[in-house]
Amino acid sequence: MIEKKLAKTVRVLCASGLLVTGLTSTVAYGEEVQKVEILGSSIKRIAKEGALPVQTLSNAEIQKTGAKTVEDLIQNLPAMQGFTASSSSVNGSGGGVQTASVHGIGESYTLVLLNGRRMAPFGSGSSVNLASIPMSAVERVEVLTDGASALYGSDAIAGVVNFVLKKNQTDAVIDATYNGTTQGGGQSYNASISKGFGNLEENGYNVLLSYAHDEVKELNASQRAFGKTGLAKFMHNGKLHSMYQGAINTSPASVGLDLKNGGYFEFSPNYAREKKCGPNTFLVKDASTESCWFDYAGTVMLQPSSKRDSFFGSLNYKLNEDTTLFAEAVASRYNMKARYAPAAQFIGMDMNSDLYKNNVLPYLAQYNLKPEDIADAGMNMRFVDAGGRTRNYIADSRHIAIGVNGSFRNIDYTVSYVHSENKNTSEYAGGFMSKVRYNALLAAKAFDPFAAAGSSSAILAPAVLHETEDVTKVKLDTVSVRGSGELFKVNAGSVQFGAGADFSRQTYVYAPSAIHQGKNPQQPDFTDSPLGDSAGALPADASRKNWGTFGELFIPVLKNLDITTSARYDSYSAVTNNSVFDATKKLIGTAEQGEAQSKATYKIGASYRPVDALMLRGSYATGFKVAPMTSIADPVKYNGVTSGAYPCPVQAPDPRAQYCKGRTQYDLLSGGNALTGANALKPEKSTQYTLGLRVEPTSSLSLGMDLWMVKIKDQLADLPETMVFGDPSRYSSLIQVIDDQNSGRKKIAVLLPTQNLAESYNKGLDWDHSYKAKTGIGEFTVNWTGTYMLNSDYALPGQTLESSVGRFDSYNNVVFRIISRLATTWKQNGQFSHTLAMNYKSGYHDMENWVKEMNPDGTYGNDVKIQRDVSPFITFDWQTRYQFNKALTLTAGVKNMFNVDPPFSIRTQGGGNQIGYDARYASALGRQIYLTGNYRF
Repeated sequence: MIEKKLAKTVRVLCASGLLVTGLTSTVAYGEEVQKVEILGSSIKRIAKEGALPVQTLSNAEIQKTGAKTVEDLIQNLPAMQGFTASSSSVNGSGGGVQTASVHGIGESYTLVLLNGRRMAPFGSGSSVNLASIPMSAVERVEVLTDGASALYGSDAIAGVVNFVLKKNQTDAVIDATYNGTTQGGGQSYNASISKGFGNLEENGYNVLLSYAHDEVKELNASQRAFGKTGLAKFMHNGKLHSMYQGAINTSPASVGLDLKNGGYFEFSPNYAREKKCGPNTFLVKDASTESCWFDYAGTVMLQPSSKRDSFFGSLNYKLNEDTTLFAEAVASRYNMKARYAPAAQFIGMDMNSDLYKNNVLPYLAQYNLKPEDIADAGMNMRFVDAGGRTRNYIADSRHIAIGVNGSFRNIDYTVSYVHSENKNTSEYAGGFMSKVRYNALLAAKAFDPFAAAGSSSAILAPAVLHETEDVTKVKLDTVSVRGSGELFKVNAGSVQFGAGADFSRQTYVYAPSAIHQGKNPQQPDFTDSPLGDSAGALPADASRKNWGTFGELFIPVLKNLDITTSARYDSYSAVTNNSVFDATKKLIGTAEQGEAQSKATYKIGASYRPVDALMLRGSYATGFKVAPMTSIADPVKYNGVTSGAYPCPVQAPDPRAQYCKGRTQYDLLSGGNALTGANALKPEKSTQYTLGLRVEPTSSLSLGMDLWMVKIKDQLADLPETMVFGDPSRYSSLIQVIDDQNSGRKKIAVLLPTQNLAESYNKGLDWDHSYKAKTGIGEFTVNWTGTYMLNSDYALPGQTLESSVGRFDSYNNVVFRIISRLATTWKQNGQFSHTLAMNYKSGYHDMENWVKEMNPDGTYGNDVKIQRDVSPFITFDWQTRYQFNKALTLTAGVKNMFNVDPPFSIRTQGGGNQIGYDARYASALGRQIYLTGNYRF
């Protein structure tokens, strides 16, 4: 009778789409009841839904989504917000990675596991690159939308994503998919083959081998009307407006003149001569300029291209009835190519040169200027003929785990060793140029910066860089032991325990190339630098050790009331930095930096079933998170440019004002905090809770709701650029004058340090409802999942909490109020399966930004600052699956059936360089049609 009730419970949970970790076989009446490990718990026990909200996507459910990469699958779950998407790498900010982020709390607070074990991150912290995980090897995905620091360690504050790989497969399986877009661009392909040998239960062993290859083609802004120009027209409050996004660096080059009276004036010689602008440019005219600005929006990618090859192998071997040896290996190479606007560079002009005489002097009179008025001159250049700035990001990942699972005197145990490593290479692959080689072309008068775009590609080709920019290597070695079992029995059942310990060592090595470093004390005679980027990078070599131990108790207080408690103690060493630099950037040796950190955390949870059809659950937990090693050990170095254009942050008589360039993008610097004692970086601390229920009045209906809250204090944050430029007098010490190795001149840069600056408060409601019904025409299943955000608040010292829910915040992010997916599946005759899904993201308040009013005659009018609303993004997907026989299955589907464009946005900061929409929050692909074949033999 007990087994029959348990089987019914499991069937109900399966119908609701909510499974638990380790469920390797269906539990049915008369079968042996199997103990499994539940995600978020170390105790192996009978599978049932407990105190923690775990969402599981089985292999069948993964197939229904039509996702063919881990990024597509994870980032489209309603509980995921605030991640790094592929599109963010278009301008380099994404670094070629894709991440997971539960509830928008952040990728660094979301722990990603592979078969329950840690993977090497892509940097010095803990965030994992999803591109390193082969989708073809994944059997199911489990998402714990609650903190689990007390079990897994300090970085599991927001939640845990666990990828469970296939095992005990004996068939050979071939999968192939083609995905195309009806508007062109962005096609993708996927093929995989896997084969298993031996059945673990029957033969005592199983070996599984899998290989996969997939490709994604690029999608360019020129292929989509909504993203191909920075001058997009739109209606606001009944009036026609236009975005006005361009760049002063242009092709043909414009001229910037410093005047002896302290003024500044710009003009385009080609416009002064012909009274028209060149291709892909538009005229900007006011008291200080008459120049053709570059319309860069149409030159960027909306989706990078990529290729991935991945291999997975596993071995499970029974040493005896109670002991199994396991080994698994994952190896992958992921190559992403991302391109954005051609290189922009200000380069000084010799006032005695022919360039000056031919392109400046003849036109000064047009602007009421005389030669003797000019103090200095330079060129605002856009190297269109060198091509768009392109980077290859190559991620080589290796993950090896070996160990033993067993049982001894009714104690289940696991002992394992994991070696995981990533090598991430960034390559200059077009558009960037060698300053030395470019200057040689200029000196030889081979290249004319004022020539029409398109006339100098062959001339510039020898100067274009095709070499390594930098290499990052991360290694993680972990030894762990875990055990669980029964302590004793009470009237309500068995009191069970789990305990474990682990030891890890993580190393981070960053090796910038010579040209990426530029001139410094280590290479004092180096003269080259990358045009279109900036030199000044410095190497890093850091390591840190940590150990942790935990214990957990499962206590059945009553037959219908369970309590689970857990506690953990973590200890982190100080950072060993083998690349310490002084203020002059001279390498001076090795040092221990930062402070050793240790802390205990705990969690308590309970589940209560007052009646069979209702379960109530809740938990409360604490957590902490240490700073990434680079936040401690990084030297001060170049870190790109501001996301937006700002007026100069200093004014005369401040001596720094002489290096101002008006309203433009200014350089950014970053650096770690290597201090010890009271001024050292402290761990971030969190408190959180969940309260939930699941109602299952019948075996066909399951309704689940979970209210959750996460509060983080002493949160690490880089000081936002908007704060420095919004209050430059307050942050005057961060405004520096540095040498520009490209132009040979000095320029203004802003240091944005990392500190324990912030606090955040996040709260929301998740739901997961399902209904199943059998009818005369087949079986119908409806599943509705979603997240409703109540709070996503963030603040720096001296500020009130700023909400990001439903609005573009001052940190250039949006947290959606509602994200939801409603899917209905219709199964016919055991062969056909049809799924219709609706995907919904609520609208939000757009970035407040400057745009142009349009005059009735079609000309541009006044600058106005507006804030508008971005429309909700709603798409529908369809899939039909037909199983011809046990061997062959074909699937055809359509994503975004009605070819809905991403909602229009006037944002110009955050994410990549795309204009007209926000590529972080909506796909530019439009309607996609895909076909998948699966063959087993």
